Amino acid sequence: MSDHTVTISDSASGKSVECPVYKGTYGAPVFAIKDVPGELGMFTLDPGFAATASCRSAITYLDGEHGILLHRGYPIEQLAEHSTYLEVCYLLLHGELPTREEFEAYERSVEEVAHVHEHINRFYQGYRYDAHPMSMMVGVLGAMASYHHHNLDIWDPENRELTCRRIIGKMPAIAAKCYRYLQGLPFTYTDPTRHHVENFMQMMFSRPNVEYQADPKAVRALDLMMILHADHEQNASTSTVRLAGSAESSPYAAVAAGAATLWGKAHGGANEAVLHMLYEIGDKKNIEKFVARAKDKDDNFRLMGFGHRVYKNYDPRATIIRQACHDVVDNMASSDEPWLFETAMALEEIALKDEYFIERKLYPNVDFYSGIILKALGIPLSMYTVMFAVSRAAGWIAQWKELMEDPEFRIGRPRQLYVGPEKRDYVPIDQR
Repeated sequence: MSDHTVTISDSASGKSVECPVYKGTYGAPVFAIKDVPGELGMFTLDPGFAATASCRSAITYLDGEHGILLHRGYPIEQLAEHSTYLEVCYLLLHGELPTREEFEAYERSVEEVAHVHEHINRFYQGYRYDAHPMSMMVGVLGAMASYHHHNLDIWDPENRELTCRRIIGKMPAIAAKCYRYLQGLPFTYTDPTRHHVENFMQMMFSRPNVEYQADPKAVRALDLMMILHADHEQNASTSTVRLAGSAESSPYAAVAAGAATLWGKAHGGANEAVLHMLYEIGDKKNIEKFVARAKDKDDNFRLMGFGHRVYKNYDPRATIIRQACHDVVDNMASSDEPWLFETAMALEEIALKDEYFIERKLYPNVDFYSGIILKALGIPLSMYTVMFAVSRAAGWIAQWKELMEDPEFRIGRPRQLYVGPEKRDYVPIDQR
């Protein structure tokens, strides 16, 4: 319910329109502009929709100025400390944390639909041996629609619930097959005796005829990383899922569209960029030189994994994941590239103490630590965005479900400011 209005006036025509103002639980109020075109004959121009609320959502709240991230009202710090990724999935989808009985039933129901149709395995064979795994993931997700289109009614609540469980359950299997295909390893199947994230790891890393034993610290680090990436409000990929879903598309196609958007370097490639930066630095003895370059306004070199375009204070997720990163690095630094972890930790120490970084609030962000964790787990760089997609699937499908249940549901149709040529007549090709 609106308690006051904002008046928009056109000084040329003298017309004005009253726009109702709405307040959410948190965040800046918004005023509705749906009557502006009819009353003033104008639309608004907002490149990138940076000043536009595209929907009403009760899932995630993000306050970048104060470093706050809430899922259904629960601070990310509390969820990270006490919860698991699959429990956060339940929370995002259903609005409340489950009881023990509800969670056990939900875990079983996700496992029951986690298997990917055997025919999908043939789909991977069509890709080159060196294909980018994100191209494979986007393709396989789109193909999933052909296996789950019979009797799929997106307006039926039970069908939506089943679809959500399928997406969350199958994403680890799809990702693991991408990895194993590129590694030349046989595909593996889900193991119902393991919990969700440990099961994901065994599908990724197990070897034939050898019982897989997951490192508890590694499982915890990956589980934590997936919690921290589960949802992040109306970002580019989530908005893509909503826009595709608004056309009443297959939810699998909508999630594939979200994955394709996440693949963009400006969105899901940040943790991969961190590792590329560390390889460019090469050794911790070179850090001071690269820090000096980062401070030089005339040098286009940037330190990746520091600061955040949304979090202007600090990234609360980075504070949470930092210890898990250190635990995994300490446990696995006997890798073939120990210098890389040494360089990362030395760079972190400088960034936390250097006044240049402190004054500009360029703190290590979640991508800095998640990139190092993935490296420590032995996951190749090309798989980083795939791992991100597995985590973000929870947010994508929760946002899709909320969209489909929204009483204000309508197809997305942004407007534009046309700046092309005026109307002109066609000239035959021999007269041009």
